[in-house]
Amino acid sequence: MHPLDHPVWNALISRQRALAEGGTLARRYPPAIAPFAAMTDMSAQSFAALGALMTASDQAVLFTPEPVAAPAEFKVFLAATGEQMIGTPAETAGCTADIVTLGPDDAPAMVELPDSPGPALCAENHELGTFLGIRIDGQLVAMAGERMKPANYTEITAVCVHPAYRGRGYAQILLGAVARQILREARFRSCTYFPITTPPSRCIGGKGWKSGAVYA
Repeated sequence: MHPLDHPVWNALISRQRALAEGGTLARRYPPAIAPFAAMTDMSAQSFAALGALMTASDQAVLFTPEPVAAPAEFKVFLAATGEQMIGTPAETAGCTADIVTLGPDDAPAMVELPDSPGPALCAENHELGTFLGIRIDGQLVAMAGERMKPANYTEITAVCVHPAYRGRGYAQILLGAVARQILREARFRSCTYFPITTPPSRCIGGKGWKSGAVYA
């Protein structure tokens, strides 16, 4: 099985196992860091193990190559298809910007950045890896960073640009910067998973990327 077939599970048993909550049947990231969870299979026992990790108000986001048939004890809020893109972004000629590394003090601005990826971006998301940003007159106007790290792959996430600053190539600049950092760490390649509400062409224009798995 390829590591990207089940990216959450493979991240939580490899490079990000120190963050994992759970055990042999179900694991998740701490909710303050990311809402993602995974199970070894779709058995009743695995769902029970996942449920034991959750409170009544928790939500778990699953990435699976097949549709999820959840037991009655779980309420499904959203079931949609997302496409996985794999590759190394191409450089954008003529686009330059000063890039800064974002940290804990930047968390409020990261979460509040318009067009940020909703509930998938949590207050402590920066704990998953390096996040880079572009500031204009002190305002964070664009960012991108690392999230899931299954085996020798690293997911590029939270690629977003303030609506007032689009069309300047900032997303491509940040994608290239994060990808180069990943490659310097001798990982196989960079990868990103876009939910159905965020088409890949909106962020990367198809440059340097190819389709991978499709998640149910």
